Amino acid sequence: MLVCDVDTERGAALAGELGPRARFRRVDVLRESDVEGAVAEVLDRDGRLDCLVANAGAVGRWRFVDDIPADEWDAAFALLCRSVLFGIRYAVPPMRAAGHGSIVATGSVAGLRTGYGPHAYGAAKAAVAQLVRSAAVELAPDGIRVNTLVPGGVATRIVGHGAGLTGDALDRSVDTVRENLRSLQPLPRAGEPDDLADAAVFLASDASGFVTGQELVVDGGASLGRGWPADAVRAASRARRRHR
Repeated sequence: MLVCDVDTERGAALAGELGPRARFRRVDVLRESDVEGAVAEVLDRDGRLDCLVANAGAVGRWRFVDDIPADEWDAAFALLCRSVLFGIRYAVPPMRAAGHGSIVATGSVAGLRTGYGPHAYGAAKAAVAQLVRSAAVELAPDGIRVNTLVPGGVATRIVGHGAGLTGDALDRSVDTVRENLRSLQPLPRAGEPDDLADAAVFLASDASGFVTGQELVVDGGASLGRGWPADAVRAASRARRRHR
């Protein structure tokens, strides 16, 4: 396993936690050559590439739609969508040669529903899902599956990072995010990184061998719609009983 990130310290620490079969490489997914080099390292060391997970991202700034600078829009699409294209581009040749492979791209409920992220973020994540569907159809005859993992509200540093926090304040923000997310979906807790990791392992494994071009939503039910109006239903029931 090759762990890739721009954060050398945290990426190397994660690879160390995963054990001797994991190693770290600094990769900036905005640089096509970095992605190409990461795939080349896997092939040099392991001889094959079974799965690639394209998971880089940042939320970006919330803005009114008529206040979005072109450079912020382009930056969002470069990080969130173009990076997925780079991953697919360099994963496909070795997977095609092997006759199998799984590519997992991280989307977002913001790409499915409005109000879950800034305009540019949601648009880029929607583009990821469409790229995945299109690539899945093309690559299916080669035995390559391509799917989108769609998180909802997850207790990570990404929200604090988007708010401009750094250092200890950024680390502490995770607990605040976790508490705030408890009431935002039918399942009364925040999503955790392990929820997404388990889903990614499923999409990477043979257990999902007949699944391609799909969006696996892991959001605690957030994208289903408005919450069940229990108080209103109870009030209506009491009113009916009074008028019998």
